[in-house]
Order: sequence, then structure tokens, then C-alpha cells
Amino acid sequence: MTSATLTLDLTGLERSLARSLHGRPEVVRLASAVFLARGHLLLEDVPGVGKTTLAKALARAVGGTVGRIQFTPDLLPSDLTGITIYRQQLNEFEFRPGPLFATVVIGDEINRASPKTQSALLEAMQERQVTVDGTTHALPEPFMVIATQNPVEMAGTYPLPEAQRDRFMAQTSIGYPDAEHELRVLTGRPDAEHAADAPHGGNGSNTGNGGNGSNGSNGTAASALDPGAAAAAIDQVSGVYVAEAVHRYVLALVRATRDHADVALGASPRAGLHLVALARAWAALAGRDFVLPDDIQDILVPVLGHRLALTREARSAGRTPAQVLAELRAQLPVP
Repeated sequence: MTSATLTLDLTGLERSLARSLHGRPEVVRLASAVFLARGHLLLEDVPGVGKTTLAKALARAVGGTVGRIQFTPDLLPSDLTGITIYRQQLNEFEFRPGPLFATVVIGDEINRASPKTQSALLEAMQERQVTVDGTTHALPEPFMVIATQNPVEMAGTYPLPEAQRDRFMAQTSIGYPDAEHELRVLTGRPDAEHAADAPHGGNGSNTGNGGNGSNGSNGTAASALDPGAAAAAIDQVSGVYVAEAVHRYVLALVRATRDHADVALGASPRAGLHLVALARAWAALAGRDFVLPDDIQDILVPVLGHRLALTREARSAGRTPAQVLAELRAQLPVP
């Protein structure tokens, strides 16, 4: 694939997602970039705003499959990874893969499962494999986890441990649609450019996603890339050029989070790797084969915000990780 072909394909990927999540271009670009950077995305938002539809649309756009897991307190690790069963007729054991064996895996309300079940995701997200009964099974490529959690109903939930939050490349929220887009959903009138606004509970069949089902032909993301082209695009994105000055800028930002007075736990070295990888995809989506400092600044909060643990005093004062990162961005010299 040439550089021009790659840019055209990536533009098509964003357009395809926008048909299902119209009015949220920043979320569409972030989800596309995380996929191309071989990362995972955490969506913290209220129910019914399109989290599940975004994941389904991404799987369709890259010609892949989708697995959906509704996390509950009684969910077992084997419900994610799959099980080995004994086939008496054939006198052999057979592995039946779980929902993790998909291109895009939706983990709904991940913070409702026990830590034991949450930990079953760790190997899958980091190593892209699962181990069942001592046997390792490789997950399909490409592979991406889009996990959701509801920030409002926290009773009976298990907060994600720092080790698991650190494995998510980025975190964002979709938010409520504006009045114009929500009115189109209520009246069932899609606009001329994007068809129905699928993520806000449109007109099609609901497949058990809490109101976020597919909208049939209206607003359904078409396949922008086949699996082979998606893999090739991911490989080429990993080759986007990052200058040493940009690497040093990332290093300065990451290390500054560890020394800030309001931060109890700063960004890890993995956070720096994720920042560089996502910046490569962000630049490619903009049609460039090199990363600018502006790319780093654009994705700073989605990549680092969920990794910072503020001190008790900072939380009491109403401080947020986004405010801390904004200060660091303003203080550090830009190459």
C-alpha cells in the first residue's frame, strides 16, 4: 500500500464510523486512532449514548467480528476466555473460544465484575493471547477491547486497578448529543449526509445493548477496510516518523506527571509508549507520515488522564487530571 492509498483508506474508516456516531468527530477520530495503534479504549459514560454502537460500527468498518460481554458480579474468567470440553464420541478435548476471540470486543460495565474476572482481560490486552487449562491460544489480529463503565451508578462496583487502567491506551466519553441531533433521533429523520444517528437509539433492531442496537441500513457503518487492508494499515502506521525532539517532549511530559505536587501516582513508561504509538496514528489520520508536537498535545488528556492518581488534598480541592495536564502542557517548552 502506498502512502496515498493509506490516507484514503483511513479517511474512509473515519467516514464509516461517523455514519453511526454523527456529531462526535473527536470520538470517531480517537477510536480510529486507537485501533490503528493496536491499543484499547475505555469509555466512561452514562448509558444510552452510543458506546456499544461505536464498537459495533468499528468492527464492521474493518470487516471484522465483534464480541460482547456484559460484565456482572457472577461472571467467571472462563466466560471471557472460553472453555475446554471433552468430546466422548471422539475421545478428545475440544477448546470452545469465548467472546474475547473477536476483532473488537465490547466489555459493557467492566467495573461490575469481580477483580478475578477483570484480571482475565490483562493477558488478552497485553499479550493478545489467552491461556486455558495450560494451553495458550492466540487472539485474532487485529484485536481491540472497548470497555465501558458507568460513572454514576457506583454501588456494587469494583474500581479498575491501576494495572488494568494502564493497559487502556486512551479513555474518553461520548456525552449526550446536542439538541439538533437528538431531535433527529426522536423524529427518525436522518440528515442527508449521514443517515440515521445510530448511537442514540435509532430505528432499527435492538440486540440487547441497552438501547444502542444497530439501526438496520440507516446509519450502519459500511466496511471501509477488509481485514488484510486493516492489518497493512496498522503496520504502515507503526512506521510513521517520530523525531528525537518529539520523543524527548513525550519523555518530559511523562516524567513531569511524577513530580507534580498534586499527583500521587504519575504516568508509567507504558504511558509514554502509548502516547507515541497513538500520536503516529493521529498523524496518519491527518494525512501525514510524521508526528508533530501538536499531535502529542491533542491526545495528552485521553492517554494520560486516566492513569494519574491525584493526592487527597488535590481531590478535595476539586482538581482533575485534565487540569494538571493542561498546566504541564503550558509549562513545558514545545520543540
